[in-house]
Amino acid sequence: MKYKLSCALVLLVLLSACDKYLEREPDNRAKLTDPAKVSQLLASAYPQGSYMPFTEAMSDNAGDKGTGEADVTNSAPYAFESVSNSEQDSPDYYWYACYTAIASANQALQACNAATNPEDYQSQKGEALVARAYAHFMLVTLYAKPYDPATAASNPGIPYVTEPETVVNKQYSRGTVADVYQNIESDLTEGLPLLDDASYKVPRYHFTRSAANAFAARFYLYKKDYDKAVQYANTAVPDLLPNLRPWNTRYQTYGINNLPAEYQKTTEPANLLLVTCPSSYTYGLLFIRYRYGLTPSIKNEIFDTPLGVTGGDWAYITGYVGSQKNPGVPKLNYTDFEASDPSSNFGLPYGTVCLLTTEDVLFNKAEANVYLGNYDAAIQDLNTFLSTRLTGVTPGALPANRTITQTKVRQHYNNAYNIQEALIRYILELRRLEFVHEGMRWMDMLRYGLTVTHDFVGAGGVVTNSITIDPDSKLRQLKLPDGVKLSGITDLNR
Repeated sequence: MKYKLSCALVLLVLLSACDKYLEREPDNRAKLTDPAKVSQLLASAYPQGSYMPFTEAMSDNAGDKGTGEADVTNSAPYAFESVSNSEQDSPDYYWYACYTAIASANQALQACNAATNPEDYQSQKGEALVARAYAHFMLVTLYAKPYDPATAASNPGIPYVTEPETVVNKQYSRGTVADVYQNIESDLTEGLPLLDDASYKVPRYHFTRSAANAFAARFYLYKKDYDKAVQYANTAVPDLLPNLRPWNTRYQTYGINNLPAEYQKTTEPANLLLVTCPSSYTYGLLFIRYRYGLTPSIKNEIFDTPLGVTGGDWAYITGYVGSQKNPGVPKLNYTDFEASDPSSNFGLPYGTVCLLTTEDVLFNKAEANVYLGNYDAAIQDLNTFLSTRLTGVTPGALPANRTITQTKVRQHYNNAYNIQEALIRYILELRRLEFVHEGMRWMDMLRYGLTVTHDFVGAGGVVTNSITIDPDSKLRQLKLPDGVKLSGITDLNR
């Protein structure tokens, strides 16, 4: 469902009318005469688009309810088809949003490097480098094959852009996944030490030291450099417990109407990096009401009670919207709307995306520790997590009958796997649960080559068709926008 979006039309012109994947340079490029103005520009160095609508629909968190709100940005990804437009919430829109963010970062870097007093621009330079690395990281994750040391040097990547675009239809190459990862690492490790948290008015909308280290932990996990993943995770959030979402304590007091706003607050310790962007996905609870989304059967699978391994009950607040066919966790704010003027009913719905969280840090650290053979350390962090997620439990004081052990985890899978594989499977289960509706499950499915089958339901709830996407399917990587052909790129993935 799309609303009266006069502003959205303007955004689409900015994002797609030029028929190229990089946007025009910021209009105020000649005015970047002091660090404060560079900081203002850097507010646009974060992708102003949401990946949640299409990545969630592509994952195994989504099924066909038979009825529900219809929108091509929901139905096409579910069918692993290309969205036919570049509207908000589409893959093309996100591609353009990432490269627009990169263009802003590059313009800021140019100003920092050209300044006569570069020492005064170090914090801005650090933010620009880390933001540029993040946007490229998200692009390579969604539009290229997952990083594998054996194939990264041969698999096509995405263009890594390091300078402002000054000519129309500048020619680029995709390079390789290895090239992109090398450039990300270079930007990240150069920029992170330069960051100064004191320079931000609202830190949660910027790469603070904590957020940048959280990003580094995820990057190195995906790169399979597990020692560094643990190192950066420890630096990002040294004390996990007080920074986890308080699902079994404070969140229980809010109820389904107040929870969404609290979940995405800048004062919520779990939120390390936020971005607000044009999106209809959350508005009016569309993320629950879409036809292709969390079904009752998938909800029961994810929120299994009694719980495997630990027993007990989840403290997550779940409910149903409209009918029993629309279950969900009402954690994303559904009332964000900006009118074009105070007297108008025209405007733009927008959403807040929690790009990096304490929970993400915990899981990344635990997963890396499992591959390092540090099973007890991983289990300790998972027990800390569960102490904030199970009803009747005091955070940090998980009772013995609810505590994870190596034996319990293996028994959960009928002792079919060794402890390493069993723990990895369990971590993926917990991540799927924690980030339901937020699109993160698809990232794990990409990394682990998990097969997904989407059924299509006809009259009477009868399955009329199915599509199965296996690990080797080309449909797993998003199609590059057609407009990139003007920049010399012909391999669009499909």
